[in-house]
Amino acid sequence: MVETVIGGLLGGLFRLAPEIFKFLDAKNERAHELSMQDKAIQFQKLKGDQAVDEITAKGKAEFDLGAITALTEAIKGQETPSGVKWIDGFNKLIRPLMALQWVILLYPAVIVAGFILSVQNGTPALDAMLKAFGPEEKAFTSGIANFWILNRVLSK
Repeated sequence: MVETVIGGLLGGLFRLAPEIFKFLDAKNERAHELSMQDKAIQFQKLKGDQAVDEITAKGKAEFDLGAITALTEAIKGQETPSGVKWIDGFNKLIRPLMALQWVILLYPAVIVAGFILSVQNGTPALDAMLKAFGPEEKAFTSGIANFWILNRVLSK
């Protein structure tokens, strides 16, 4: 009789074993599916971010092209004669006069005056020079140089 009970228990365990294996396999399969879904979501997010970056870059390139075109048209428009001789002459003379006034006379005078005041107040000459010709002055100078150089390049 003990053998019958042991046989019955072993038979029950052997019948239950495939069900336990199926349960464990299904659990692993669900975990794998969940992992694959997470990877698919990450991929779609990366793909979307890349598409946004491409659209942004394309928009910036189109904007830059539009800005260059607008600048070219503005320069061409400034050089279109009005038909009134004194206005056309004044128009051609105003840029060089402003450049002469600001770039050659007034702005350098301000820089030199700032340098002299700094030296008189005890600042070493090199420090006074670096202080007098700082980032703003460099930006101003390069803006003027770019204007004149770009004007000639765009005119050609």
